[in-house]
Amino acid sequence: MKRLTLLLASCLAAATTAFAATPDKPNILFILADDMGWSDLGCYGADLHETPNIDRFASGAVRFTSAYAMSVCSPSRSTLMTGKHAARLHFTIWAEGAQEGGAKNRELREAESIWNLPNSEKTIATYLKSAGYLTALIGKWHLGDWEHYPEAHGFDINIGGTNWGAPQTFWWPYSGSGTHGPEFRYIPHLEYGHPGEYLTDRLTDEAIKVIDHAGDQPFFVYLAHHAVHTPIEAKADDIQHFDAKYRDGMNHRHTIYAAMNKELDENVGRVLEHLKERGLDKNTVVIFASDNGGYIGVDKVSGKNMPVTNNAPLRSGKGALYEGGIRVPLIIRWPGVTPNGATCDEPVILTDMLQTFLHITGQPPATDATDGMDISPLLKDPSAKLNRDALFFHYPHYYHTTTPVSAIRARDWKLLEFYEDNHLELYNLRNDLSEKHDLAKEMPDKAAALRDQLNAWRDSVGAVLPQPNPDFKGGKPKPQNAQLTP
Repeated sequence: MKRLTLLLASCLAAATTAFAATPDKPNILFILADDMGWSDLGCYGADLHETPNIDRFASGAVRFTSAYAMSVCSPSRSTLMTGKHAARLHFTIWAEGAQEGGAKNRELREAESIWNLPNSEKTIATYLKSAGYLTALIGKWHLGDWEHYPEAHGFDINIGGTNWGAPQTFWWPYSGSGTHGPEFRYIPHLEYGHPGEYLTDRLTDEAIKVIDHAGDQPFFVYLAHHAVHTPIEAKADDIQHFDAKYRDGMNHRHTIYAAMNKELDENVGRVLEHLKERGLDKNTVVIFASDNGGYIGVDKVSGKNMPVTNNAPLRSGKGALYEGGIRVPLIIRWPGVTPNGATCDEPVILTDMLQTFLHITGQPPATDATDGMDISPLLKDPSAKLNRDALFFHYPHYYHTTTPVSAIRARDWKLLEFYEDNHLELYNLRNDLSEKHDLAKEMPDKAAALRDQLNAWRDSVGAVLPQPNPDFKGGKPKPQNAQLTP
């Protein structure tokens, strides 16, 4: 019996060693903020906000200045997980929006969208789990009902992931109804908390536990924070700090939102410090990003009658396909590979993460992740160029910032095609980052060429389009296509 016990222990040790993180199989920590705008971080030009930990992280990493996501959350998360464009997946609106079927009294019927990521889709977690990684989702999932939760998509551990896109509250026990309608919402597996506990802190606690639990096994930890999504709630001392700091003329005015950013930054600092204390920082690739542009609507909880954030110099915000809705912060540190404090202007998109992670972890490329690229050459040389002509975006839905629209970014050029009246808008982003000067009428040939390229892409991915609404009665609200400013 004693010999059998020793033999089993030896086999277990051998298996652990076989899976241990190595330079060829590094750990991956992916931290995803929710609704954080491109200019919400200090290292991207924020004025009121304070993000010293993320700024310090950027000083030892590559900071991307032209990184993109889809314009709302579930589509971004689906494309992140699969390496396929949201339009190809037909996952083009957030999960609850797909279930509700979209706006009723509008000129167009919104395109149909799935709300469950099919279990047949292979995710980052599926690939990395098969390569010996411990895989964990901590926080927001928003890719389907209980039959399509993270466990069905390759995650060994799911702490907090549900179909809902936002919590009832950031304060323990994180449950109740009223903030997002009459339904009762909760966040599972966070039961043993205490009054006054804050969600961003607790999710970080759980991520640290998972990292420690992994032992010598390489890990993929997807820490998908609910911050800085609504409801806009923060700690009183931090709110007072920003109330005292605010000055007229700042781009950012919402002091509670500023406090939420500070608290998220502190927790990014906590988990990075834990990696360092454990000696894991030298073999852990860390990525920080946001799932879409900043939310420029007025939150309904804090009582402040002002937009949550301001994405200036970018136009508009979440939902829109102007830059403020789709351009996001992205910072990547690959120890021993990425140069310190580098910036990369090459356009990239969250769809690229799957192929990139496979390369980083020594796996072959995914043959079915048809829309993403391996961007590791940019991590080694941020001045390099990718063999890609254009990025595409498709939001065939209504939001308070937009009507149904598709867009293409082809190097310096950006074209938007709006479906209600089929009008085009053309911008040169190198000269006009704020998209103030529409060149479509001045350069009709350029606009037509980009529209043809956009149409060809839509056909190639089978993008679903909105349709005329025979029940439209008129009186549609005017969308907020311009960036809300103080």
